[in-house]
Order: sequence, then structure tokens, then C-alpha cells
Amino acid sequence: MKPIGLYVHIPFCYKKCPYCDFYSLCNNEDIMDKYTESICKDAAFWSNKLRRKADTLYLGGGTPNLLGSERLYKIISILKEKFCIDDNSEITIEVNPESYNSFKIENLINIGVNRISIGMQSINKIELEKLERRHSVEDITKTIRIARGSGIKNISLDIMLGISEQTKNSLKETINFCVSNQVDHISAYILKIEKGTLYYKNKKELTLPDEDEVSSLYLYTCDELRRHGFIQYEISNFARQGKESKHNLKYWKCEEYLGLGPSAHSFINGKRFYYSSNLNEYIKSKKILHDAEGGSEEEYIMLNLRLSNGINYVEFKNRFGYEFPSKYYDKAQKYQKYNIINITDNSISLTPQGFLLSNKLISDIIY
Repeated sequence: MKPIGLYVHIPFCYKKCPYCDFYSLCNNEDIMDKYTESICKDAAFWSNKLRRKADTLYLGGGTPNLLGSERLYKIISILKEKFCIDDNSEITIEVNPESYNSFKIENLINIGVNRISIGMQSINKIELEKLERRHSVEDITKTIRIARGSGIKNISLDIMLGISEQTKNSLKETINFCVSNQVDHISAYILKIEKGTLYYKNKKELTLPDEDEVSSLYLYTCDELRRHGFIQYEISNFARQGKESKHNLKYWKCEEYLGLGPSAHSFINGKRFYYSSNLNEYIKSKKILHDAEGGSEEEYIMLNLRLSNGINYVEFKNRFGYEFPSKYYDKAQKYQKYNIINITDNSISLTPQGFLLSNKLISDIIY
């Protein structure tokens, strides 16, 4: 059977960012020990239940490096053992740019990590202050230098679009920083005001770019990164050739993955399920909440249209055993003249302009 992906949600943070709606809480040594033991027990349980290999491991959060080298080593070691993860597999961890102050970035390669994703967001001081980020440009530069010097060559940077007071000039400086530091992967996320966040509570006080300005920033980012040799392979993700995130591609290609930790989601054997967003509940009972059946043709189309390659007709037939239904083709065809959808003899895909309308377009095509 094809190897699965593994995701571990590490929910600990120094403080909650005002725009973040991921499950997180303040770090505490005792609770982090209990969390680590719980993850290890969960890994053993699922290994015995599934008896599957994994070829990607992604540790996200939160701020995963807050666990410290020993706990991370323990988690990664048991996952490598239980799911037969070899040295050629992609093992990614998210880190914050200021992490080197309290955590030895150079230890990551010694515990099996070969890819890092740095939550940079911007290099503009005002924009970082608006996001209430703790780091400076020097912190980002030093984290990249330490990681690369330790042997981790596969480095991804996150940037954010639509920040208060962001301009094309400030965005250009952030993009140029990424390029000058020779990273191979960039994730560019449009800021969204999510329920339950501080930004949502104070949304009337925020001065954010309007929809047209955000669209312009997004298309500018796509053009600039393309000009610098990055390939846009998904709505928000750009990479040098061959440096795409193997783990995240599993999500968008509707492939199987197992999530461990509070709020972590899974897709295994046609079922989608998840753990509740409550660390104590996860430690005590690991109660699994069922979401829905997964892997339908509609879901497959929805996820694959997030990719620049879109829906490949041959891959669709190989998966479902029948030709790509003409009803979807007919609905997509009416948008082709607007330069938001590409249709070829082999595939249907969205253009960068189409990605900005992806929710509406995908919904119209499917339903």
C-alpha cells in the first residue's frame, strides 16, 4: 500500500498571535512531558492498528521547537520506528524566527529533521508589529544561516499578504529577502479574519487593505516569484523545481495521512476523523471525533483544483475507474474565456486569477 503522511500538532506557544485560529496554549514543562508521552502512546496504537509505512512527517503548531530537543527526538524516533520512516523521507518542522534564542536549531538535523518551515510573515518592522510578531529581520537571517550551516538545506519561508499598511513596495522587499537568502520554498498566505481570534474581536478597529488591493498583492506575488524562478504549484505555495512540500501535496491530492495531537485531522481508509481541540481530553482519553466519509469524486476535484496542475483526466480515471464526468467539464468551460480556468485535452486547472475566485469557481463546477 502507498505510504501515508504523518502530522503531529504541537499546540504550545509563547503567546497567541492575534490572527491565529489554530489550537494553541502556553507552554508548561509538566504538561509538555505528558503531551509527549501521550503522542508516543498514540503512535504505538495507530502503528498496530494500521500497519502502514509513512514517507512524510510534519510537526506543526503552535511552536514545535518549544518542546525542546529531547522531547522532539523522542517523538520523531518512535514515529520513525513504528511507521518505518527511512532517511529519504521528508521530515518537516515549523519554527519561529527567534527560536534560536532558546533552542539550538542545529540540533534538528541530529533528531532527523531535514526540512524547516519558518514563520517569517514579513521583513517590514511596522507589519511585524501589526501582527504582534516577536522577531526581527536579523532573527530570520540568523535562523536561516544556522539551519543551513547545520546541514538543513530544504528551507521554506511563510509570508503574509493583506497585512495592515502593507504595500507593493514593502511586499517586494519581503520577496527579495526570500530570494536573496536562496530559499527553495515560499508559502504566501492571504490574511483572513477568523472567528475566535483577537483580530475578529477588534475587526472594526483594523485598517486592512480592501479586496481589490489584496487581489493585486496576490497577483503581484505570483508574478514576482515566477520571475525569480519559483513555480506556483498550489494556491498559496511556490517552490523551486523539485522542492514542493511532499507532505502537503498529500492533502491536496486527496491521499492518506494520520494526524496525532489535539485538533489534528486524519484521512485513512476513506474516513475523515479528528481529535478535539482540548489537550487534557487528548491526554486522558484520545477520543476520536468522526467527521465524514472522504475521498469522493467531488472532494477529489475540490482539492486538486487547488493545485496549479489541476485535475488530470488520466489520474482521475485511474483513481475512480471511469472517465472524468462531462458535467464538470461543461461547467468549467464557460469560465475559460475569462482567463480564470485553463482547459486542455488532459486537464482542467485554475489560473492565478482563478485562484482568487477559487471558492466560487470550485463550488460552481462541483455543484
